[in-house]
Amino acid sequence: MNALVFRPRLWDVLKNYNRKTLTADIMAGIIVGIVALPLAIAFGIASGVTPEKGIITAIVAGFIISVFGGSKVQIGGPTGAFIVIIYGIIQQYGIEGLTIATIMAGVFLVLLGTLRLGTIIKYIPYPIVVGFTSGIAVTIFTTQIKDLFGLSIDSVPADFVDKWLCYFQHFSTADLWSSVIGVVSVAIIMVTPKFLKKIPGSLIAIIVMTVAALLLKTYGGVTSIETIGDRFSISNVMPDVQMPAMSWETIKGLISPAITIAVLGAIESLLSATVADGVIGDHHDSNTELIGQGIANMVSPLFGGIPATGAIARTMTNINNGGKSPVAGIVHAVVLLLIFLFLMPLAKYIPMACLAGVLVVVSYGMCGWRSFLSIMKNPKSDVCVLLITFFLTVIFDLTIAIEVGLVIACLLFMRRMAETTDVRVICDEIDPTQEESDFMMGNLEHLTIPDGVEVYEINGPYFFGAGNKFEEIMAAFGDRPKVRIIRMRKVPFVDSTGIHNLTNLCLMSKKEGINIVLSGVNPKVQEVLERSGFNELIGKENICNHINLALAKAKEIVASCE
Repeated sequence: MNALVFRPRLWDVLKNYNRKTLTADIMAGIIVGIVALPLAIAFGIASGVTPEKGIITAIVAGFIISVFGGSKVQIGGPTGAFIVIIYGIIQQYGIEGLTIATIMAGVFLVLLGTLRLGTIIKYIPYPIVVGFTSGIAVTIFTTQIKDLFGLSIDSVPADFVDKWLCYFQHFSTADLWSSVIGVVSVAIIMVTPKFLKKIPGSLIAIIVMTVAALLLKTYGGVTSIETIGDRFSISNVMPDVQMPAMSWETIKGLISPAITIAVLGAIESLLSATVADGVIGDHHDSNTELIGQGIANMVSPLFGGIPATGAIARTMTNINNGGKSPVAGIVHAVVLLLIFLFLMPLAKYIPMACLAGVLVVVSYGMCGWRSFLSIMKNPKSDVCVLLITFFLTVIFDLTIAIEVGLVIACLLFMRRMAETTDVRVICDEIDPTQEESDFMMGNLEHLTIPDGVEVYEINGPYFFGAGNKFEEIMAAFGDRPKVRIIRMRKVPFVDSTGIHNLTNLCLMSKKEGINIVLSGVNPKVQEVLERSGFNELIGKENICNHINLALAKAKEIVASCE
């Protein structure tokens, strides 16, 4: 394996950087920064932290991901996918536990990139990705119902079913003005892209609804609309770096949520980078991207930030507005920093119902209902993985969903692999027209199988999922031949279980006075067999390159037994 080359894309881009590219990056960065503002605030609040922590995450993590990442146009920051995880960690371990778990996740991401495992992340089955993404979307939508309609609920249950039962019981307490602001916010966000391409609908909704709420409160005497300032005290001062107190017991308890953050962050960031590659015709470095994401998640929590990853929506906004390099991501972080320092106090006037509307639209964009429905038409195994992952995410939590989903997907994959391997018995003669190598060489002579010889052929990988097939086939034959030829020309690999079964077969055959001859073993399989000591057991002379040689060897053995 080649040594890891950590080379952030920024380093390569700056070699041929020019004024035209800088102008394009500045314009794109300003727009992306404006787009990221309402999302960062909404994600922070929905995650159970203060709104400024969402913006701090977008500033610090967004800057680091652009500087050290492996994609030219990736924009990093807090995303909706983490809301459920962050909220659950805070409820169980507190803010300090979240900080430690995020730092640990950053370490795991750096290790994934250092060990060159970036490409492996891409092989997580698509039904699992769609299942937990759709589940997160439903969960986010569910958590916003209280604020969207201004329900009077002292404590909302954590359980999904109990939460909806609570909503139905308290729906009579809905506030009319909060409901209007929430529903109109959703309408503005959905309609805006049809008329304005550059300005995000979420920003327009926040500005319009904040002004409307102020007018209603000042001149209409409406005091029932809850704002951010009613729930949080907002600060525009960058916090000092603080290292949390870590103990081995705390680290052990947070390994599971930290791994969940790392896996989800890796999946989302590499998915975002891959989508961006398809649009701009580029190829990101997945391992460098993971290292960049890891550094961001190690540093951001020290400033009070939350988990961050590559954000598909903001990355696409960057591309659509002319972003050419990681400099656009750096500009986006600087824009957010300026807004944070000089305009953050104004955020206290934003209605909570408006932010809930923003997140309702985010959850709709995340749900991927078209992909969900298309997978439902796929084989039952994919549907099973999709539905189990989805319902576990919604009803329990994302950690369990990912773990169980991966286990089920692996089991189904093993079953499919086992189904591709079969063992058949060849009786009487071998038809050369079915043997590709013989047919191409013009060898059309039928090969007769001598008396006292049985030929078995293994088609496909001979691993633990298919190991028992051989024994089942042979059990169906009551007679005992003098020689068993095992054709392995279509066996691409063999694992320890396959070797174990072959070894048992040889030992049992020896006790019964039956000789084993292998035919057509490819070099890789032969190397594995030799390392395991199988050659000494069977005799190297009984491993043949071709069926003709194997049949000749079998005739020789049969003749010597007479």
